[in-house]
Order: sequence, then C-alpha cells, then structure tokens
Amino acid sequence: MDKQVDFLREENKLNEILDILNKEILNYVEKRKGVTKYILDSRKKYIEEYKDDDDQVIDYFDHENYVQEESYRTIDKRLMEYTKLKEAPYFGKVTFKENEDVPEDMYVGRYGLTLEDSYEPLIVDWRAPIAALFYKGALGKASYNPPMGEIDADILSRKQLIVKKGELKGVFDSALDVKDEILQMVLTENSSDKLKDIVMTIQREQDEIIREDRNKVVVVNGVAGSGKTTIALHRISYLLYNFRKQFGDKVLIFGPNDIFMDYIAQVLPTLGEGNIKQSTFENFAKKELGLENIKVKTFGSYIEDAMNGNETALEEYKYKSSKEFLELLNSSIQALDKEYFEIQAIKFKNTEIVSTKEIEELFTVHYKDMPLFRRSEKIKRILIVKIKDKRDEEVYKLNAEIKEKTDNLSKDELEMEKSNIEYMKRIKIREIIREVIICRNELDAWIKIEPMIDIYKKMVNSKGIKEDTLDNVDNIILRTILNDNNEVLKEEANNLGYMDLAGMLYFMVKLQGIKVKDEIKHIVIDEAQDYSFIQFEIIKEITGCKSYTIVGDSNQRLITTSKEPAMLHLDEVFKDSNIEIKKYELNKSYRSTQEIMEYANQFLNEEKIIPLVRSGEPVIQEETSSEEDFVNTLISIIEDYEEDGYENIAVIFKGKKELNKFAHLIKERINIQNLDNEDILYKGGKVLIPAYLAKGLEFDGVIVVENGEIQPLVKYIMCTRALHRLSIIKDLI
Repeated sequence: MDKQVDFLREENKLNEILDILNKEILNYVEKRKGVTKYILDSRKKYIEEYKDDDDQVIDYFDHENYVQEESYRTIDKRLMEYTKLKEAPYFGKVTFKENEDVPEDMYVGRYGLTLEDSYEPLIVDWRAPIAALFYKGALGKASYNPPMGEIDADILSRKQLIVKKGELKGVFDSALDVKDEILQMVLTENSSDKLKDIVMTIQREQDEIIREDRNKVVVVNGVAGSGKTTIALHRISYLLYNFRKQFGDKVLIFGPNDIFMDYIAQVLPTLGEGNIKQSTFENFAKKELGLENIKVKTFGSYIEDAMNGNETALEEYKYKSSKEFLELLNSSIQALDKEYFEIQAIKFKNTEIVSTKEIEELFTVHYKDMPLFRRSEKIKRILIVKIKDKRDEEVYKLNAEIKEKTDNLSKDELEMEKSNIEYMKRIKIREIIREVIICRNELDAWIKIEPMIDIYKKMVNSKGIKEDTLDNVDNIILRTILNDNNEVLKEEANNLGYMDLAGMLYFMVKLQGIKVKDEIKHIVIDEAQDYSFIQFEIIKEITGCKSYTIVGDSNQRLITTSKEPAMLHLDEVFKDSNIEIKKYELNKSYRSTQEIMEYANQFLNEEKIIPLVRSGEPVIQEETSSEEDFVNTLISIIEDYEEDGYENIAVIFKGKKELNKFAHLIKERINIQNLDNEDILYKGGKVLIPAYLAKGLEFDGVIVVENGEIQPLVKYIMCTRALHRLSIIKDLI
C-alpha cells in the first residue's frame, strides 16, 4: 500500500513539473520569436539608415551579432534542455537535511529547472555540487562541496524514478550499489553505434572521479567495462558546468583513432556540451610538425607488424616507447646544450668586441632557462646589435674625423678638398660595411641551426640504432620543418613512422620551445596505457596544461613490455610541476555478463576483474577445419545473435591479415561492414574488425576468431568488447 501511495504521490509531482515545463517552453518560444524579430527589424533599419556607409554597417553587425546572437543561443539552449526534460524531467530524488533544518526533497535530472522569479530549483542539474548527495549511495551522514566550502548533510532517503515519454514507470528505493535494479535494467539494453551517457546510473566510485578537484592530474586505471571513457566525458561536462569561465572552449580530448573519436562524439552533446577539441596523438603531432597532409606509418601498422611476428618493428616500438629512449633524448639534448655551438669571439677589424667568455655567459647564465635554439636566436640578435653598435661607433668616429679635418680647412681649401673628402668617406664607409658583413658571416657560420630532422637522425645514429629504422625520417620532413617553399612530394614520406613523430616533436619542444597556438586548460587522454613517457612529456610541455583526466587499462596494451605503462608512473612526468596526482583503480566491470567476464579473466595474470552480477548465455567455443566450415559456423552464430534481437555484432580478428583472409568469403554470404581502416566510421550493425581498432568499443555480440597464436592480453581485449554474447571460433585450417 505504501508503495502504491508513493507512486501516486510521485505521479502527481511529475504532472506538476510537466505542466511547468510546458509553460516554460511556450515562454521561451515567445522569447526566441521576440529576439528574432528584434534582430531582423534592427538590421533592416540600420542597413537602410547607413546604406551608403559600409564601415558603419560592418561595425553594427560586429557588435549586434555578438549581443543578440548570444541571447538567441542562450534561449535556444534552454529550449533544447526543457524539451528533453519533457521526456524525462528527472531520474532521482533525495530527501535530506542540513544541520537541524527541516528535511527537503531534491529532484535530480539531466538538466536543471529554476523559474525566473525563484532561487530554489525545481530540478537540480546532475552536475551541480549538491547533486553529489544522490550519487553517495548510502543513507546517513554525507557532504557536498559547493564553492563556499564543504557542507554536511544527512541523507534520509534516496529514490530512483523511471520516467519515459513523460510517464512515470517506476519508483525504486535504492542504495545505488551494483545490485541496483535500475542499473541492471539499463545494462541489459542493447548497444548502439555511439557511446551513451550514464547520468542515471553513475556509481559512487565513478561520481567521486567525475567531481574530483579540477586542479589535479586524475589517473584512472580501470578494467574493461568499468566506464573509464564515460567517466572522463562526464567529468568534462561537470567541469564545464561548474567552471565554464576557466575551461570554456579550452578542453582537448586525445583518443586512440578516428573510429573511437566518432564513437564517443555524441556523449557530450547529450550532456549539453559541444565544441570540444578532439584529436589522436598522431594527428596532433603531424599538425605541430607541419605534416598534416603527409601519410605516415600509423600506430595501427606498428601493431599489425608486431602481431605478425615482425621482430624489427616490435623492437623499434618497444624501444622508442620506452623510458630508456626518453633518457637517450634527454642526454642528447644535454650534450647539444654543451657542445652544439663552437662559440667564437666577435671581431671587428681584428679587434675583439665580444669575447667567447661573454658569449658563454649569455648561454650558460643569463638565458640558460630558455630552450637551446630559442636561446641561440636570442643571443644571435644580441650579438647582431653589438655589431651594429660597433658599426655606428665607427661611422661616428669617421664623421668626427671628417668634421675635425673640414673645420681646420679654410673655405677655399674646403672647396678644393671636398671631392677628395667625399671619396675618402665613401671608401671608409665601404670598409665599415665590409667588416660588418664579415662579422655577420662569421657569426652565421657558428651559430647556425641544422634542420631538426638531421639532429634527430644523428642522435639515433650515434646510439647505434639500426640504419633501417632511420629511413623513417627523410628529406620531406627536413623541408617541411624548415618551411621550405619547394613543392612537397608526398611519396617521399612513405617511410615516415608514428614512433618517430614523438621523438622529433620532443626535440622541437625541448630545443625550440614550441607551444600550441590555442590555450588548453584541461586535457583528457583515453586509452592512456598505450602512451609512452615521451608522449606525456610532450603533451605537458607543449600545452602547459595543469589539469588532466587520464584513463586507461594496464591490461589492454596491444604490445606488452616488461615495464608497467607510463600512465601508472606520471609522478615522474609531473615531478617538477607542483601538481597533485590522484590515482584511482576501478575493478568492477559493468559492461559484460558474468559468463563473459569469467571467461576473459583467464587471460589476466594480475588481479581479476570483479563482474557485475548479471547473468547471460554461456560462452560458445567452436573449432573449424575448413574455410567452408568456418564461414558456416560464423554465419550460424550471427543468425543466432540476431534471433535474440542483437543488432550490433562484431567479428574480431587478431589483425588485418587474418581479417582479409576471410572477409570476401563472409561478405559473399551476408551483408557486413569491413572496418579495417581508421578512416572508416562505425555506423552500427555487423562488422569485421581487427583487435586494435575494436579497443574501446562495445557490441551486443562478439565472435572472436582465433587464427594462429594470440597474446593473452589481446584476447582479453577481444572478449571484453561483448555486452551480452560471446563466441570463440578456433580456425584450425
């Protein structure tokens, strides 16, 4: 009976809120009409008034556009939010009290709702500090952190409400733990071609990360399906909601590939945020190096080579992503700092005007904190000024000598000697200019800078790295870095490798001190387990950013090494930055069924994943001995998945080589997309995909093709892409 009364009470409350929303929507529609009419009328009047003065019209539009269109955008955004709220105004209710105050109810929704003449919100935005009480889970003593400081509260009750299309479907008392009925219901839904937001089902440990202090490096090492990516995106939304002036359009997301970036693209708009910069590290590095239109050997190509037993590629990848390689770059930079320039004194007419000691002091004392090549340019400008000063001094002395001589001549003598004096002056001036040119040439000879690519190649050569790996850095990069105007021949860059991009960019950051043009205030790095120390150092130095959300899974490295991922040791990267690093471990997986996670756990040597107690079908394991048998078995499993209502199905191969072996045979039988290139976007449905491109994605059903030996962690990645169904086909051909 109590539940029925409670349901009716919440139903009445919902109807009340929906009535208010309808009125607010009509109100904002009228506001939008008013602003639109004002803009159109004002433009018409102003253009007519100043039709003969283009400058006045331009000035008007510059100002008026900004003022009125900002107003229009604000109204339009509010309309969008209220329209979405009509479908489901809120999903949670918390009854709490502060100190000895009267208990109050708070409804939590995707967006907030506060009437213009009121300070009390009818619906609290999930990103608001006080909304943290809903995500705390347990009843009793709790706290939240508004700008004025921490406030204690006593949570008396907590409810989750299911509202669909403006209709109340259910009311649940919940402690918001992994047995939560709502969470179970959401997780059993089918996947889509895009990642979804989780505002309704954020767990306590996830909410703690989302609301973590903005001035930290937040590192999340989470198992497959723990919600790492979604947490990172919700953290962006939380930061922008609460600190928009600080972060504004200054957020940058790094993702592993374009498929993944497109996959997550819809989450932020559903949370009310847009215009977030996104890039892969490869594209970011190419842009900073000026190589946007140059095709390079991609990260995926290295993975393919390594998986196919290419020992040279494997060793190159391991070494150039290691801490040892970073130490090599740093020791080379230190050596360059001491030895690169063979300092020579500046002489004018064989008279020393700047000594080697003075120049050394400029390098080692006065400008020692500047990057070497920026320092050298600065010092070169100083020395050129010294040469000019000496030139001016010589010209002054010459003029003084001539004046003294002419002052001692009579008028008639001056008339007779005038031509000789002018001739002598020109000769002396030429001698001075000649000496200036000699000085400048001598200065240019020892303070010149080689192309960065040559420096990089010499460094690698000097350390005995195999010559065939050096072909990755060729003349096209040299010309591009120098901003040469010669025509760029793209075919010359065919051997450029992803692993060299980081090394070259690191040299440019450390030696030239380059910085990104756009200000960046917060950076998200996803799939961070594949980032090297060098990449983290580059991102830190080139952006100057002090706020990060870094997420990854140490178990999901496609190429395993004997060392732990750099993301677990970022205290070494930020040791001199005075930035706090906060680490989180997430061991609960919310993605896959218990059967799938128990199967995947066998491929981990470290701590096993704790799966959410959500049962499903057993993992199917099949063996085939011919191409026909393989294709028939595969088609049969896909049909079985589709009969169960699953649409998004992935057939995951170890790499492209294995995929291409069977792709044509499979596509002859069924309509299926071949997702073997980073430029192809996933639009849902059935796909054939290599393991390294599947990382980070999720599908209703997965079929893992075992063709040859697969590393345990790679197989773990392949299996944990599945939400509901997993099958293994061992190809024994």
